Amino acid sequence: MNGSQKVVQGLNELLAYELAAMDQYFIHSQMYLDWGLNKLYERINHEFDDEKGHATKLIERMLFLGGVPDMKTRTGLEIGNDVEAMLSSDLRVEYEVASKLRDVISICEAEKDYVSRDMLVVLLDDTENDHAHWLEQQLGLIKRIGLQNYTQSQL
Repeated sequence: MNGSQKVVQGLNELLAYELAAMDQYFIHSQMYLDWGLNKLYERINHEFDDEKGHATKLIERMLFLGGVPDMKTRTGLEIGNDVEAMLSSDLRVEYEVASKLRDVISICEAEKDYVSRDMLVVLLDDTENDHAHWLEQQLGLIKRIGLQNYTQSQL
């Protein structure tokens, strides 16, 4: 099926964010595992899997629309060097993904591609209500109980 090139371009721009989030969660999860922060490892490894699922949906949709997924570009990748920086960086990329999702949803509506729009609405819900919300909670805990206590609770 030949879909709107505007939609395919928007999906590719979104894919660049999702791939960056996926890569970032992957390295952060491995860093947590190396440091013995097993609870953070388990959650962030789960987020890695979720982002891989998001990227897969975008790729499948682009292929269906006759587009070519750009697997090289990464937008927003920023690896942290300590727990708080890593969580903050993960939250920043989730906010960027949510913003780009809203932009591409608007493009889909303008191009009357409601199937792509509906798929992206589900991804936006997951991004805001699961990923970003959990990260906001963790950073709030760090502010309330301190980084040392938070880190100890993640062993």
